[in-house]
Amino acid sequence: MTGNWLRRGVGAVIAAVVLVAAALLWIAVASADPMTVPATVQHAFLGPFSVVYSRTRPPGRVMLGALALALLAMAGVALVTWRFSRTARASLDAASHPLSPHLVMNSTRGRYAGEVTITVLVPAHNEAERLTATLDCLLGQDRRPDRVIVVTDNCTDETAEVARATGVSVFDTVDNPDKKAGALNQVLALLLPDAGDNDVVMVLDADTLLAQGFLAAAARRFTTDRALMALGGVFTGEPGHGWLGMFQRNEYTRYARTISRRRGRVDVLTGTSTLFRPRALRTVASSRGHNLPGRAGDVYDTTSLTEDNEITIALKSLGALIVSPPECMVVTELMDSWGDLWRQRLRWQRGAVENIGAYGLTPATFRYWAQQLGIGYGTIALGAYLTCMTILFLAAGTWIWFPFWLGIGTVFMIERMVTAWPVGWAGRLLAALLLPELFYDLYLDVVYVTGLIEITIDRTASWGHEALEPETAALERQTAS
Repeated sequence: MTGNWLRRGVGAVIAAVVLVAAALLWIAVASADPMTVPATVQHAFLGPFSVVYSRTRPPGRVMLGALALALLAMAGVALVTWRFSRTARASLDAASHPLSPHLVMNSTRGRYAGEVTITVLVPAHNEAERLTATLDCLLGQDRRPDRVIVVTDNCTDETAEVARATGVSVFDTVDNPDKKAGALNQVLALLLPDAGDNDVVMVLDADTLLAQGFLAAAARRFTTDRALMALGGVFTGEPGHGWLGMFQRNEYTRYARTISRRRGRVDVLTGTSTLFRPRALRTVASSRGHNLPGRAGDVYDTTSLTEDNEITIALKSLGALIVSPPECMVVTELMDSWGDLWRQRLRWQRGAVENIGAYGLTPATFRYWAQQLGIGYGTIALGAYLTCMTILFLAAGTWIWFPFWLGIGTVFMIERMVTAWPVGWAGRLLAALLLPELFYDLYLDVVYVTGLIEITIDRTASWGHEALEPETAALERQTAS
């Protein structure tokens, strides 16, 4: 846990490191021998049309150097992550890693904690329209939850009535200013003291649908592995929302594929659907204020914009074993406008960066720092590439095709199609076009840069869905009617 200076200065630190790295690369390229103008070849094509191309490719030493640097960077991150994971899992130090599998297994050996039970908490703020579908899907699981509690938080619609009509319990928060994290802290303060080791608690968003078999698979995991402290879902996007929906579904599908290839090892336990052992949540709460950021006694850090990312880092810092198995799939809400997507991703980005600033550079956060630096470096690379291509297109009298780079582009296109394959033909076609997804990535890069700037200037963060001013709310109601 670090001082407040890094929590606020983390954006400037990331930006400085990325800019220095980009400048060093620029200097290295500029100091090399100047390239000569490539000799071009022109061929007739389809009668009056012709193609001008060049066989020029980057020097071999440049390609080998770039490949070596990339491999070294990936190997370095993987080695540090593997080393921390192995050390934390084998730790017997109850002060630094109280949730390490060795300690958990030793303390529970020979003790029967009963059958696994699942209590589902559904935090809801004005979710009357979506809640019924979520609860019907939850109660329709082949392994039904043992208890469902809808946590209504500052609702002004009929969320509580919809929940009671479905037959589940309702917990209404009291004077909660801290949104989802505060609402969950209130209900967990009542549930956790009497919960046994196998009385698993699940947090499920009110706009999320579980795939059939989710709870059964999760219960099996917690039954067969006493050391498992948390299990997250693997999410995909709901149908619809046009082109913007396809962009998001392709993005989520690639993320799910990455988790599957990593055998469930996950960087973030999704806030849409995650299950926790009570021991894990109690340990997090007791560690707040000294070993972990946050207020002593709180499970969730109410100062964090992204409570799911923060509690993941908290659990990893305490040595916990967490997983997101591919059989635990969920369908979650997609943003239906570019403005909504901007607000969602800005909150995610700011939250992720502020979280690593709060924890500092530790073995548990090393991978997260590397990810943020990688995103920053990729932002510069993509921006520079698109800028150079635009200048070349506007300035060149003749467009010259380079077979080498066309080959690289073809490999990239195939990779994008393959990784988006489960989405269907629409998603595959979108991936094959390349440019639309490149500009979608550029949009997200602008969000990334905006997040770093807002953190650096200490601009007040927002969830993006606070209550409207009375005049605005009234105007929107009139417009809708």
